[in-house]
Amino acid sequence: MRNLGVGVIAMGWMGRLHARGYSSLAERYPELGVQPRLLWAADPVQSNQADARRMGFEQTTADYREVLADPAVDVVSICGPNFLHHEIALAAIAAGKPFWIEKPMGVNAAQSREIARAAEAAGLITAVGFNYRHQPAVMHARALIRSGALGRITNVRAWLIADYASSAAGPLTWRYSREKAGAGVVGDLLSHGGDLVQFLVGRIASVSAMTGTFIPTRPLPLGQGVGHAAVAVSDELGPVENEDYVAVLGRTDEGVLVTLESSRVAVGPRSEYVIEVYGTGGSVRLNFEFPQHLQVLIDGEGAHHGYTSVMSDSSHGDYGRFQPGPGMTMSFDDLKTVEAGLFVAGVLSGTQLAPSAADAWSAAEVDEAVVASAADGRWHQVPRVTGATTYDRA
Repeated sequence: MRNLGVGVIAMGWMGRLHARGYSSLAERYPELGVQPRLLWAADPVQSNQADARRMGFEQTTADYREVLADPAVDVVSICGPNFLHHEIALAAIAAGKPFWIEKPMGVNAAQSREIARAAEAAGLITAVGFNYRHQPAVMHARALIRSGALGRITNVRAWLIADYASSAAGPLTWRYSREKAGAGVVGDLLSHGGDLVQFLVGRIASVSAMTGTFIPTRPLPLGQGVGHAAVAVSDELGPVENEDYVAVLGRTDEGVLVTLESSRVAVGPRSEYVIEVYGTGGSVRLNFEFPQHLQVLIDGEGAHHGYTSVMSDSSHGDYGRFQPGPGMTMSFDDLKTVEAGLFVAGVLSGTQLAPSAADAWSAAEVDEAVVASAADGRWHQVPRVTGATTYDRA
């Protein structure tokens, strides 16, 4: 069993998910033959450092450079706020560390492009947090689509509607700053929808979009929280600089019509993430609120008048590594463990297996075209990216 030195940069909610993902690898992916060793956690917040030590990290620091300077660190996770991704990723590349980074990879397409190209030039394996790809029902849907079971794919719809920012009393965090977050719900949620579309039916080639900011001001925070956790706020208000809502029309390279929608301020849906793919011979539907059920209708199989609910089982993705039989769900944490497994397997084999930095750059180009279209009301072409994208891999 080989020890794998792990460093995690930023120990908020996502950093903790990464740490738990690494810690689960020996059990879930024993064939890798690795025992991850949580060497370093970097975070400027003292309470996060204390939590990291309780999780088993051997050393903590406020300076991520200490993590990258340690030759015993084999892989690095980058889980900080969007505006720090570019700086930290380029530092990791300079240090020769394979990295697993959350999306959006940069605050704009230019930053994402620079990261992706630098990682490829350095020959580094990467991973990006497009965890919804790894849901077993998504993997089964992709297999059906790729097999031709749905016929010619005609159109796809995806919407990711959430309420995490629906209260106007919620604090004005970095997520609402164009400098620190870039786009708002476009980068936060729509990027997942765009990645799912590209993973299932191919590259998005052009978009037309509209956006809205429905809560224009928010109270300034008096402290710092973890993730979307509530913090005390002042009576002083500041401006929200990016969008709360987005609706998109698009086309793929193959002419598939695309509809995307996202909101972070919806009153009602908590995390209603849905994707539907329609073809000339059938369709599939998945609501991530019921992740173990893929709704499938294939023409000619006696299902003309309704969908069959196909429960995930061991033949769908990595479901069998987590559950003994159909009828049980995989958690968000489990999907991050799948991501960790793909990342580490890629590092060990030298093969890009996880969603890549090039995939993140591709998503960023979609996001940027969406923002530009919303600003000028025109259709925008989505630039092609270079590098090892995995959404188009057979």
